[in-house]
Amino acid sequence: MVAERDLWLRTQPTSSYTVSHPPINNAQREKRRTAGAGDLKAKVEDDGQDEETQINGKDEVTSDCLRKSFTLLRIPSPPPLRCFSAIFPSKILLSSVHFFAPNMAAVATAPSLDDCLKLLRAERDEQKLAGLLLATKFCQGDDTDSILKVYRAVGSRFLRRLLMTGMGKTGNEKGSEDKEVYLQLSVTVLAAFSRVPEIASLAEMIDVVPLVAEVVSKLPEQSVAEECFEFFLLIAGASEQGLAKFYEPKVMDSLALSISTLPADSKSLELSTRLLQLLVNKLNMDMLCTATIQGLASMVVCLAKLFCVLQNAIKFDALHMLSSLLSLKNMLLFDVLRSIPSRVWATHIRVGVTSILQNRIVSSEKLQALLLADCMMSILGEDWLLQECDFSSQKEVMPVDKFVLLILESARVEIAVLLNELAYLKYDESPKISTSREESILQKQRSLAIAFSLLEKFIKLISSGAEDQLMRESTIMKAISGLNETIGIVLDFLQDSKDHRQRKGDDLLAAVRIIGSYLAEAPHACNDKTRHLLGYILSIEGQDESSPFYSVCFMLPMLSQITLEADGCRVLASCEGYKSVANCLLKLIELAQVTNEDTGTIVLACDTIINFLNNRKNLLVQVDTGLTKILRVLPLWAVQSSDLSIIMVASCVCTLILDLTSEQVLLSQSDFDISTLESLSHLFVASLDQKIGDDDRDLLEQQQMIISGYRRWAGKYPIISRIMQQALNI
Repeated sequence: MVAERDLWLRTQPTSSYTVSHPPINNAQREKRRTAGAGDLKAKVEDDGQDEETQINGKDEVTSDCLRKSFTLLRIPSPPPLRCFSAIFPSKILLSSVHFFAPNMAAVATAPSLDDCLKLLRAERDEQKLAGLLLATKFCQGDDTDSILKVYRAVGSRFLRRLLMTGMGKTGNEKGSEDKEVYLQLSVTVLAAFSRVPEIASLAEMIDVVPLVAEVVSKLPEQSVAEECFEFFLLIAGASEQGLAKFYEPKVMDSLALSISTLPADSKSLELSTRLLQLLVNKLNMDMLCTATIQGLASMVVCLAKLFCVLQNAIKFDALHMLSSLLSLKNMLLFDVLRSIPSRVWATHIRVGVTSILQNRIVSSEKLQALLLADCMMSILGEDWLLQECDFSSQKEVMPVDKFVLLILESARVEIAVLLNELAYLKYDESPKISTSREESILQKQRSLAIAFSLLEKFIKLISSGAEDQLMRESTIMKAISGLNETIGIVLDFLQDSKDHRQRKGDDLLAAVRIIGSYLAEAPHACNDKTRHLLGYILSIEGQDESSPFYSVCFMLPMLSQITLEADGCRVLASCEGYKSVANCLLKLIELAQVTNEDTGTIVLACDTIINFLNNRKNLLVQVDTGLTKILRVLPLWAVQSSDLSIIMVASCVCTLILDLTSEQVLLSQSDFDISTLESLSHLFVASLDQKIGDDDRDLLEQQQMIISGYRRWAGKYPIISRIMQQALNI
């Protein structure tokens, strides 16, 4: 060991480590002990030291040795976990012990772990520091027991004081020239101890996280930052309590500030990315509360910058983390992101998405970029595609027209490919369906949902007219042409499904939804294909549905428009689609009574039935149980509303259905009685006993429709007629 030390010392400047110590007597030793800067006031808790007291070198020579020795403690990259000895190279050990303990010749030749622990438990700071260096001889590899003994001996309070001294938080200017040395040593020791999960999960170690986060936010030096992020990663991975600490706003704000400035090829950025991945992967809905949202918003801003500026694998890591965070659709997080004054983070995401979509990158990554674009429109609205960017950077921002077409064309390509692959997987003639095949179908269905959601927002953007001011007309026409083509492809997919007698599946329902969204704005687009498939479309069920419902809901905006014309009514009658609409209306009323949902869809269904019955001439319309059941449930729901428009539209529906039957026929049904006729009478009275101004033409027309209907069927419904006459003095 001595020979090894002599050989190693010959490679270093001799003057740095050759120290002469003149003999000192007991009086001098006592004077030095009481006057030394390492002697602190007695305040026994853990290691018996006040954490606010500054740690200083004992004299000028001590400070010089600390600076030179601790600089050598740095290593180029973090060692494997639990490798304590790699932090303090054993070659430094004997020379350091020789300096710190000149009167411990026996220890220098044959030190033991007990000798080390005695130094760590000593009152003087320089003895504790020497003990830390000596500990490397006994803490080798996975020697967890020795590391734990060392940690308990030195105490968390001393480690905290060491860190506070390095940060200059003790309020004592004396010894401030050694701050960098103490800071480097404290962070190194903390990272070393944290490699033992039992230590890393302790509350006192977790409590240090905010202080170390402050260090990395203020000191850009990579040698310190690297071990700080290693410390963070170890603490976050050791316990749930440690993980939760990083979601606190002050901690995450400090981390986000420092991570966004790290060099692209640094080890620190690699470690920080692993930390962020751990935080994102472990995030659950219970953690999304007011206390953590601000920190998560800071994380999003940080990741957005990495996604924009980096051109390595971390760019894709940032993309996946952003997609995971924003696809949670958490309104608290969305509100905080909307409240950020600067939109630079949104521009960062736009630049990153552009970079992914316009380069030759695998489809899975492009889908992630499309998902991120979809999330951005959920946060900032569809206008996010059209926002002019104020971006003070060397990164070039794609013009609005090109960016819009890039998003649309990317989504269209993915939809076409996914539909083709789904059709092949679902309708292949192979006799067996393997588990991997089923998983592949589910994965493609999820991917298709992403592209459809983005396309739906794009349709909403085009239909809003907001694009007129920022997009050229030629771009708008290209977009509409592309949408027409894609809707045609989706209809072809449904035709293939019909040919294979498939009408149940979430992918089919998603296809109906995107078709309904587009036809709501362009009801006569793809006219031939739509009319040919209308009956099949209205029969499609989701995977968990027992009967068609959502497919009809998605088509109601289009149906309410095409039934304004006799030709559209003939199409609906030819496939008996009016029965599907009636059943859908009944289900909507049932849900509305339970959930108090928006009545807009109910009004669309009522409008479709009104249009259809008004154009029923030359149509074969059968009065089925669905229509008569409407007479029982619609009045009870409508009279509870204070909205006159709902009362009027419900009265119009019932008036037109009564034209198709008679009181005698209705009362012959087992589920129809006089109380139902009374409910109908009260609904008609409520609609006619209203004074409507001449400026409200829609309500006046509806009221006139009810009066005309009453005149037609009053003789067939004596009970209803009698009640109305008594109430209205007719």
